[in-house]
Formats: sequence, C-alpha cells, structure tokens
Amino acid sequence: MRKILFVTVLLATLNSFGQSKRLWLKYGDDAFLKKDYTTAIMYYKQVLDDTTVLKELVLPYEVQIVNLKTKDFKEDTAKKTTAKPKNEISKLDYVNHQLANAYRLNFDYDNSVKYYKKVVDNGAYPEDRYDYAMSLLQVKNYNTSMFLLEILMETTKSDSLKKIFQKSISSCYFALDSNSNKKLIIVKKMDTTIFNVGTSNFAPMYWNSSNKLLFTSARKGGVILDPEKQDSRYLCDLYYTELKDTGWIKPVNFGRPVNTGLHEGSNVISSDDIMFFTRWSDANRNEAFIYMAKMKDGLFYEAYKLSETVNKVGYKSIQPYVSFDGTKLFFSSNKPGGLGGFDLYVCNIDEKGLTGEAKNLGPTINTAKDEATPFFHTISNTLFFSSNGHTGIGGLDIYKSALNTDDSIYAMPKNLGTPINSSKDDAYFILDRIQTKGFFASDREDCPGGNCYDIYEFENEPIMFDISGTVTNYVTDEPIAGALITIKDVSGENEPLFIITDDKGYYTTPLKENTQYFLKAQKKSYQASSASATTKGLTETAHLIQDFVLDVIPEADVVIEGIEYDLNKTTLRPKSMEVLDKIYEYLILNDNFSIEINAHTDTRGSDKANQILSQGRAQSCVTYLIGKGIDKKRLLPTGYGETKPLISDADIANMVPKSPEFEAAHQKNRRTAFRVMQESTLIKEVKNK
Repeated sequence: MRKILFVTVLLATLNSFGQSKRLWLKYGDDAFLKKDYTTAIMYYKQVLDDTTVLKELVLPYEVQIVNLKTKDFKEDTAKKTTAKPKNEISKLDYVNHQLANAYRLNFDYDNSVKYYKKVVDNGAYPEDRYDYAMSLLQVKNYNTSMFLLEILMETTKSDSLKKIFQKSISSCYFALDSNSNKKLIIVKKMDTTIFNVGTSNFAPMYWNSSNKLLFTSARKGGVILDPEKQDSRYLCDLYYTELKDTGWIKPVNFGRPVNTGLHEGSNVISSDDIMFFTRWSDANRNEAFIYMAKMKDGLFYEAYKLSETVNKVGYKSIQPYVSFDGTKLFFSSNKPGGLGGFDLYVCNIDEKGLTGEAKNLGPTINTAKDEATPFFHTISNTLFFSSNGHTGIGGLDIYKSALNTDDSIYAMPKNLGTPINSSKDDAYFILDRIQTKGFFASDREDCPGGNCYDIYEFENEPIMFDISGTVTNYVTDEPIAGALITIKDVSGENEPLFIITDDKGYYTTPLKENTQYFLKAQKKSYQASSASATTKGLTETAHLIQDFVLDVIPEADVVIEGIEYDLNKTTLRPKSMEVLDKIYEYLILNDNFSIEINAHTDTRGSDKANQILSQGRAQSCVTYLIGKGIDKKRLLPTGYGETKPLISDADIANMVPKSPEFEAAHQKNRRTAFRVMQESTLIKEVKNK
C-alpha cells in the first residue's frame, strides 16, 4: 500500500543553516530513516552542491513501496569482482546511492534513473542494479530494463532472486505486448476546476449512485486547526460532488468532525449511511487507521477508530471498501501475519462495528509486495484492486479477479492493461453497475515533485456476450438441422429465447450481462439435452460455446433400474423414489413426451394376482410423479403381470431351482420400465412463428 508523504522541514533556505557537509549528510540520513525522502534529497544534494535550495513541498500522496529484500542479493553479489570492496566506496558513491533510493521512494523515477546509473556504472552497490532496472521500467525504457534483468538472471545463484527477476522480466514483456492495449477504452483526465485541484486528488468512490462521488483532495480551503503551522494544500480532506444537468457541482468539504487537522482519505459510505475512512498523521508515518462515523440528517457524528480486528498499533490499515449490502469490509493493511507488504483483508461488519476476525484474501490475490485499493463489483462478483506484486506494466497496476460464489475462491488476477494502467502508479479503480464507465486515480502525468495523483474517468469498451454451438447426432456424429435451442433466464426476469439450428446444426444468439441461463436442445424423434451458461462475473466481452449431442428415442422399453417395492405389495420403497426423481427430471427436460410406465412380475403366482400387483405398482410410480407436478395426461400406468417376461419359463426350467442364476432370471422379469408413447409440438411459440 501507499502512505502520504509530507515535508516537515522549515521553508527557510539551506544557506541559513551554515552547516558543514558532514552535518548535511547526517541530516539527510536522519530524514531518510524517517521516510522523509524529500528532505533527505535536499540535504544529499546540498552535499553535492551547496547552492541547492529546496523550493517545493512534497505533495500529499498515499504511498508505500515494498523494497526488494536485499540480504540474499548482497550475499549473492558479494563475491562478484564487479563490486567494489566496502572500504573503497567513496562518500560520492554513498550520496549518489542514497539519492537514487530517495528519488525512487519519492516516485521521481527520472531522477532515480539518473543517480542509479552513476552508482551502477561505478560498481559501488551491486544490489542497486535491480532498483535501477525497475526504475527504467517506470520510465518506459523496457528494453534496457529487460537487458539488465536478464544479466541478473544469468549471474544469480539464488532461486528466490531468480523468481523475482523473472516476474519483472514478464512485466516488461507484458508492457510491450500490443494485446494489453485496449484501444476501445477511452480514458480522460477529469477537469482541473472540480476534481484535479490543488496538490493531490485520489480515491474516487460512488455514493449511492454513479452520479455522486466521494474523493480525497489536498487543496486550499481544507480543514486546518493551526493556520500558523498548517497549510491545507498539503493536508488531505474528504469531499463529495454530484453530477447535475450543468455538470459536476463544486465539491463540498465534509468539514468537522470528519475532517480534522490530520489527514483523512479513501472513504466509502455504506447503504445505511455509515462512513468508513482512513486517518493518519505526519507525526507518525508508521501508523494509519480506519475510522467509522455515523450519519444522521445529513450530518456525521464524531468518528471512532475500529477495533484491533482491523487496526493494529504500529501498522497501517487503510483504504476501506464496504460491500453493496453493507455486510463486508475490505481493506489493505501491512499488519503482521500477511504475505508481505500490504495485503487485502475482508471482515464482517454491522452497525456497531465488526464481527469476527479479518480474513486475509490469500496468495491468489496477495503477494510479497503490495496490494491496495480494493473495490468489489457486486453485480459481476469481481474484485478490483491494485498491486505491484503481480505481472504488470510498472508501479501499481489495476487487476481484477472474479469470485466463485459457490466455493468463495478468487480466480487468478488479470491485469487490466493499457490505457487503464500505465508505467506509473494506477489505483482506486471503481466501475458503475452496468460496467460502462468508471473512475480511477493515477500519477501518470509529470508534476512538481514527481508524485501526484489525479483522478481519471474512463468509458469502457462495449461489453458483449453471445453463445453459439452445434447440435449433432450421438450415433452418427452428423449435424442435426432444425433442432430447437431454448435459452431461459434462470431468474425469470427475461423472456426465453428460441433458436433453430441451420443446415449445419449451428446456432448463435446474444446474451445479457449478469445472467444465469438454462439451455436445452430438442428435436423430434430425439431425447433432449440440457446445459447451463452464465455471464455473471464476466467483465469483458465473451463468446461462450455450448455444443449438444442428441440421442434418438429408443423404440424398446427402457428399464428403470433400482425400482423396489415391499414384498407382494405396491408400496414404493425410499430407494425407488430416488430413482423416480430422475424420471421426473427426464420428463421435465423432455416436456413434449408422454410416456407409459409399465410394471412386470415373474411367472410365479397366479396370473390374476400378478396382473393386479403389476398394475398397482405402475400406478404407484405414476402417482408419485403426479405428486411432483407432472401432468397426469402425460403418464399411462400399465401392468403387464407375467405376460411379457424377458426370460421365458422354458429357459428358467433348465436352471437349478433357487440357484443364483435361477433367482436372477426371476428378478430380471420383475421389472419397471417406461417407453415414449408420443411427442407433442416442442414449443407452441415456435409453431406460431
């Protein structure tokens, strides 16, 4: 995740300090350790050139980059002859090394490339070669970045480093891959009168509709407590704006008690008017917490910090997002127990706070680096988030991962590609309900200090769904022309679709978004076949394929295996009902069939008794199916008694009485079967066309 950086140095010029370069170096190191990289840069550059004067404050910007763990790297490169011995590293080497790192951590990659090149060319810090390559990636110099990474791959003996380098090389290839460029998506920077005003603007979020937006901004007119010491241009506040006929209205600052003299950002308001947001202070850059404030009559009460289920002292929990139904809170945190850097978590919430523990979303979503800015699109069951740990174009990229609601497992994240993502940092992605447009924040444009977010709007490429396939004969594998394909919306909200296959057995039709479908293929003289398809969870154009294979209606009886009755009775046993449930499903699928259910006995006992018994058993089956909803006109119970044995008395007479073979023969004759008597018109609507 990222954290907001602010300069805490005095605005007076450096010349007034009258300090030696040794003290400037110490001040630079102290600032670097405090993660005040802009101040560190100021002092380091003064060491190199004492005429340098800091002119710009660092911009408010949520930032946190997880550094490559350099222990393995240092051990791996310690014996390389290209590396200078520690006692040969000069003060100049050290200052250039620190400047390169400070610029990188301050997201000024043009300058980080400049100083890393000096360090790498001089061979002072071998571990800087990776950061140099990654900085080159950030400025879109992909080929040089890959060249350096491939050298690192060839020379390292560490398997863990090989994996890191390989993933970075993959990011370069992905950035160069023309397939990642979705040109049909239109991205434009929001105006500089409403949205992108001041020093930093980010975290757009819908409030009840796509025409009302929350966002975070550092600009003039914000809430401050001490005008002598604070400047609202460098403090983040929460704002909202609304789209009217004349355009977006002037943003409204939520004011106190939500906004304070600290930083507030990344907020979301649940359906029951509860705001969740992040609050942090320049005084302690290692902490940030999620707060909750209830609204009544348009006003918010004093906010309070969520429990340690979410917030942990000494760490950061940030960027809350609440699910549409208000029951789940997603957030990003670097608290202990994660996979590294910032991870995404989810927990249950209610009006009073939280219930249950926060659950890490696991290794499919989270990596050893940073995952941030979660947004869950309820309609498509898709999680959108930003990461610098998955294969990407550079910096934080935006990814999506569909949630399988049956097993609560997320799919492998997919990079959204350009133009949504850039070589810089892209985050805070949100998408409207029908997936046509949305917003995100990015620092892709150069600005003073090299690290300011702006808010962007995008229009999605047209999302279309269709399904197609062929219908073939099970035995001959030949296409079946004139087959009826019925496609029904499982929810019943849309009218069913009816398609007839062409002379090649082919069909195709468009589908609607976010819909679960039931499909059925039918043809006269054939048994129907069914399938299912869905556009739920799909966030880009998809062409679904569903083929069908139909078998002809059998002319002979089909024995219903497993039908059992009480001894010499017509009562169905529980196992028989389970078998008849399958016949029920068969009749529902083949809704144009009428069938005869026939029962048979063996030849033992009187003809009359067997006839009565078989008729009663057939009727028991029919009665059960009618009870489940099958029209009685489609069912004919027939008892054949012992008149149609499968094994004749003459054959049985040749068997040893009461032997297994003898009993099996009688059991085969005691059977229940069905056969299709007639077919009606498949679908009346089709007949009328």
